[in-house]
Amino acid sequence: MFKEHYYLDLPHPPAAEYFIGVVDGELVAHVAVCPLFTAKAYRATRLVVMPEWQGAGVGTAFLNEVMQYHLEGNGRCGHKYHTFFHTSHPQLAGYLRNAEVWKQTGAMLYGSNKTRSNASIVKTGKKGSITGCGYGGHFRAVQSFKYLGK
Repeated sequence: MFKEHYYLDLPHPPAAEYFIGVVDGELVAHVAVCPLFTAKAYRATRLVVMPEWQGAGVGTAFLNEVMQYHLEGNGRCGHKYHTFFHTSHPQLAGYLRNAEVWKQTGAMLYGSNKTRSNASIVKTGKKGSITGCGYGGHFRAVQSFKYLGK
């Protein structure tokens, strides 16, 4: 139901918990939360708010509740971890930047060098086994945030 409203076409995140927001039986919002073991944290991804509900504050309230749920230890394995979230949506980034329960942790406002990424990946692979790869060749601004809690 939410896939057609999500701007990327990617496989489902592994080991994710999926949360659905409903108002009077109507599907309103979706977010997936994955463990981020390298940081003893969670990572929220794929926030989708149905078009007719966008701008009403429902999505941010939903996101905050799911993040608080995890911070209180109700998520996977009962860990009381913070959650990181990335967005390229300007209004959502503006809300998160100014909300007391969120802290901005990073911003990449332009694409990075795909050639440099390719060279690094090729260098770490077996000789001749990796070609034509690399990350960062897009020009989508991405901002990073950490949920601090209530």
